[in-house]
Amino acid sequence: MAPRTEKPMSHIQRFRRSRVLGLAFLAGLILSHPSNAQQDEESTVSSAPDAPITRIDVELQRTIGPLVKQHRGDVAVAIRNLETGEQYQFNATTPMPTASLIKLPILVTAYQLSDRGALNLREQVQLKEEDKVPGSGILTDHFSTGASLPVEDYLRLMVRYSDNTATNVVIDQIGIASTTKAMEALRLNQTKLHSKVYRRDTTISPERSRLFGIGSTTAKEMVDLLSSFHSGELLTKASTSAVIEHLLSCDDGSKLAAELPPGTWFAHKTGAISNCRTDAGIIRTPRGAVAVCFLTNRNEDQRWADNNEANRLAAKIGAAIVERFGRVEIDQRLRKGSFGTLVEALQRTLNDRLDPSPELAIDGDFGPATLEALMRFQASRNLSTTGVVDEATWKALGTLLDRENPVADPQVINAQRLSLRSAPAESDPPVVTCEAWTIIDRETGEALFSFNEDATLHPASTTKIMTAFVVLRLADDNPQVLEERIQFSRRADQTRGSTSAIRTGESITVREALYGLLLPSGNDASVALAEHFGARLTDKSDPDSACRYDQFVAAMNRTARQIGMRRTRYVNTHGLTDERHQTSAGDLARLAREAMQHALFCEIVATRQYGCVATGEQGYQRNIFWKNTNQLLGIEGYQGIKTGTTSAAGACLVTAGERNGRPLIAVVLGSKSSSARYADTRNLMRWAWQRLGDTTVGKTPAD
Repeated sequence: MAPRTEKPMSHIQRFRRSRVLGLAFLAGLILSHPSNAQQDEESTVSSAPDAPITRIDVELQRTIGPLVKQHRGDVAVAIRNLETGEQYQFNATTPMPTASLIKLPILVTAYQLSDRGALNLREQVQLKEEDKVPGSGILTDHFSTGASLPVEDYLRLMVRYSDNTATNVVIDQIGIASTTKAMEALRLNQTKLHSKVYRRDTTISPERSRLFGIGSTTAKEMVDLLSSFHSGELLTKASTSAVIEHLLSCDDGSKLAAELPPGTWFAHKTGAISNCRTDAGIIRTPRGAVAVCFLTNRNEDQRWADNNEANRLAAKIGAAIVERFGRVEIDQRLRKGSFGTLVEALQRTLNDRLDPSPELAIDGDFGPATLEALMRFQASRNLSTTGVVDEATWKALGTLLDRENPVADPQVINAQRLSLRSAPAESDPPVVTCEAWTIIDRETGEALFSFNEDATLHPASTTKIMTAFVVLRLADDNPQVLEERIQFSRRADQTRGSTSAIRTGESITVREALYGLLLPSGNDASVALAEHFGARLTDKSDPDSACRYDQFVAAMNRTARQIGMRRTRYVNTHGLTDERHQTSAGDLARLAREAMQHALFCEIVATRQYGCVATGEQGYQRNIFWKNTNQLLGIEGYQGIKTGTTSAAGACLVTAGERNGRPLIAVVLGSKSSSARYADTRNLMRWAWQRLGDTTVGKTPAD
């Protein structure tokens, strides 16, 4: 083995030299440990300055190795602890498509040019019509031609929303060839930008464009880039901080981030096209920062659902990293550049707490005005004027003001009794727009009237009846579970669609989460409940018990079979569209009757508004206010249950109602609009009560 040179080496030189030594070490390792001689798994050394030569991390190999080899498609993975040198690699030197992951090298290149004075990040660049391209992002659909933004804002949009139009504007500023040249200077020879996004005509490498699309890299090269960047050798301190802030803003939590603990510090960028899903970044853990790159190509499962096979594999790899290196670092501090509902609550609270009020716009964007107001608040409370909302500032702010009801205390909200309108007087036969409906006797379960009740249709958010039912059955055996605190993960927070607006790292009780699930129809609450309870519902014989969320969904399906829902299959907890996720009107009526046996379920679905207090990881508290989406609750005789709407399902409604001692449950699926589902239900229920001999129907005053 060659002796070490005394001349100081750069981060990249050290890594390359140690690679040669690592190969020699691997040869000996293969002879002495045949089980580690995997064809696609490589042993290399760390790029940390004083890290020893190390082989493949055995624990990561044991956990991740079987997962990547079973994937139906091409996979490449590289993981490196930047402090200890522990590593895992699989197909890590194989060139693969990047999809939008190429935007990470573009970002680094832009800041390199800025550091050299070759690019002014504050220069205003006008958005032209010819700049606009389809795909991910917000510029094309939401910004007018002629809008002017600084280059650094285009960079933020490129990373935060993976904005394709912003990416092309940036490429125009730095030149298509600049990214490839910058990577070649680092000896990252497979990391190349080939063309602008959706502009194959601009390619500077036609053959590679044909093979890889917009960009290419290897898992090892991407981790090398992250390692060099993390060491501080690549950019100035200010530019390094700026790049980190951009990567921390990435809004895609469906891949490596999906199963990371709430509040995980993960600076990363993702990519996705139909057959290719990618993700790379740095995770901070108690045992050091960990660089990771995940690449897939030619995936058999090309669905755009968050639970496609590549995304699920990435999620398991992210979870394995945390399991290997310990609980991740939590950072819930707000600062300039932060965004979201928690920033909205901060802005609203600063407007209330400061005199005179700064009159901040409640836009969820922590910009200069919010920074100035925060520093004024900190000064008024004799706190350090850091402009960062830390634990001391949260405490001084007190309970944050809710976005919908900024004044009322939750106890006041929950004590209010809202008035009821009289039931409608019309007694015409039912005229409905829905695709299927059924009405059953709530007491006996007897099917009374129906149309197309056995057709399998999309259920939308009526799915959440089962989500709640599974939790309530657990509470039957142990009522104390309702008082457990449930902390919302990043995956829960970033679930698209209707929301309870609980942020990553915030916690409420399980009882309160059920209100957040069923009143505002919180998709996020459904995921949080599944993650909280999934491990308690494991059926070892069930092939879907790969993670807590999947275990919960498997329990939903077992429960459906147990109560006779023969035409129902669940693949998620919220009802977002998936072709495999279906039910029937008859099955939903059966489920609703079972759920209504639980007093708490009846209480929740009949509640028109509800307030509670969410507690953040750092101890701040925030008032939450929810309104029930079910508009029938304002009419006498109607007792709830659940709404649901997606483009695939149409407008759906499951309803419980009682007139003159005759309790019924009605289900309508596929109504033409939100208002139509209420009209359909009222017409059907009124008609059913008439048919059942209620002589008061039609004699009450109209609404």
